[in-house]
Amino acid sequence: MTDARIDWSLRLGMFLVSLSWFSYMLYEFANGIINRGPLTVFFILVTDVPACIGIGFRTAAGFIALVTVLFYLLRRDLSKPEALMALRLVVLFEAGYWFLSFFMSGVMGLALFAGSSEFFGGFLLMTIENTVPCFVQSIGLAGVLVKLFLELNPNKPAKNAIKWGLIVGTFYVFVFWLNNTGNWITAIVEKGADYVLLYPANLFSFVLTTVGLLLLALYTTYFSRKSVGAESLAELNMHTVGVIVTLVGLYFGAHYVMWIFLGSVGGWGTWYAWILGHNLDLWAMSLPFVGLPLLFQKRTC
Repeated sequence: MTDARIDWSLRLGMFLVSLSWFSYMLYEFANGIINRGPLTVFFILVTDVPACIGIGFRTAAGFIALVTVLFYLLRRDLSKPEALMALRLVVLFEAGYWFLSFFMSGVMGLALFAGSSEFFGGFLLMTIENTVPCFVQSIGLAGVLVKLFLELNPNKPAKNAIKWGLIVGTFYVFVFWLNNTGNWITAIVEKGADYVLLYPANLFSFVLTTVGLLLLALYTTYFSRKSVGAESLAELNMHTVGVIVTLVGLYFGAHYVMWIFLGSVGGWGTWYAWILGHNLDLWAMSLPFVGLPLLFQKRTC
């Protein structure tokens, strides 16, 4: 009976997460189309247009995930080939999102710096906030997602897909740390150290981001290395997976709740513009709906 309840809560959690993912990205996709700047502006043409297409890919991925999970929620389970096809499409479209949305932004970041009169300070900020994260996401993360897509093949052993799934999951946590840390550093450079030192809420957010997410990324790496030889999902410690997924979701959820109750502490700036506006991963605050049921799954090995 307990396992049945966990199975039902996991199905419901997957539905809520996929619904959050799709609805959030659909809003951002529509908002990007309606409020985009004029295409006669070169920067918008080469960065915003590909990014909008990329967001469209992620919106499509969210829709496929939502429809697929809906079948499971209604106890109309798909066949293994059908479920695998849906998963492959989600992974491929997600790879398209990361590449299209960020590659040209990284290129333009380098181009803008090359034409700037600033040197060390401008280079450092551009590298931390824009160039490195954009290239890591558009090349590194998109690359491992494509590899996972290729390994999700019914003619290949499940061990390969599990291995690359673990790598992809680890890469995501590092990307979250890299993105958010870069924007916090930029915010401090712009606002000064007092922006953190005089405001406990900002200090908490800064430490949670720069230290907390990094520790979580390192722990995820440790878990992935230890689990990379698993022959099937049954051999994975789903309790640990649940802990990691839940903590990632709580990171985003904590920041959103803090903003609701505390507002933009210290004044609006780069950090709040990023975490609440430009950050397209805010939907991840729904991840505990999946992580918590996984915490109560029994280990099978």
